[in-house]
Amino acid sequence: MTTVSDVRLYEVGPRDGLQNEQKLVPTEVKVTLIEKLAAAGLTKIEATSFVSPKWVPQMADSAQVMTDLLRQDGVDYPVLTPNLKGFEGASAVGATEVAIFAAASESFSQKNINCSIEESLERFQPIMAKAAEQEIAVRGYVSCVVGCPYEGRVDPGVVADVSAKMMAMGCYEVSLGDTIGVGTPKDIRDMLTVVMDQVLADKLALHCHDTYGQALANILAGLDMGIGVIDSSVAGLGGCPYAVGASGNVATEDVLYMLNGMGIQTGVDLDQIIEAAWYISDFLGHAPNSKVAVALRKT
Repeated sequence: MTTVSDVRLYEVGPRDGLQNEQKLVPTEVKVTLIEKLAAAGLTKIEATSFVSPKWVPQMADSAQVMTDLLRQDGVDYPVLTPNLKGFEGASAVGATEVAIFAAASESFSQKNINCSIEESLERFQPIMAKAAEQEIAVRGYVSCVVGCPYEGRVDPGVVADVSAKMMAMGCYEVSLGDTIGVGTPKDIRDMLTVVMDQVLADKLALHCHDTYGQALANILAGLDMGIGVIDSSVAGLGGCPYAVGASGNVATEDVLYMLNGMGIQTGVDLDQIIEAAWYISDFLGHAPNSKVAVALRKT
């Protein structure tokens, strides 16, 4: 039996999901999607990313999204800020929460951001200082917590070390990402056992990709170990960049259906999430990458 009775869903679709879509999504569609998600009861919605439009054209309108968004009381709209310039851009449009990211794989860190794990953490120190000064909350992401596309299996000890360092830097929470979705429930349990020696369960979140169809099972393994925050993406938006054609983020509505069936409280309305899933999927021109949204579509 799971050890948690309520779960906070952390929605990543508008940022982590949409940035993988080839079709450019207009600002007003992004804003409407975010507002639908907030209306459904989600309290953490990752809205956008303050990155160079040269590298991620989909996020070129990040400032406009934050400006146009009708923000609801009790809802946080975190944004990804990979560097100080991004943080300053986010701060200028009133962001109250940002996210930073590191990897548990040296190869992944070098290939993705051209520096070692240690150097990546050092680069975030100016962001942490400014965030503390401005009372902006910071969430940390750790990529490749089970496997890496370049190194294969990842040592849970490295995951624990990076997570602990992020907490020590001032992150309020660390999200553990199975970036390529290779993990099984045993892998997740083994990894969490080591990480939780250094970081308490109530400071951790799970970010499971569904590349091999293991996401729900892996999330259940996390719940059984006391993890009460789960990252998910409406309509299963976002592919796996390391496996062409493979699914990436687990769908919010699939996770929610499972949690509802287990009697776990989220405060999120499934019908409204399904409506939001079809809203964005209809715009993108493809069905949601989600079992539940397809099964329960209102005709």
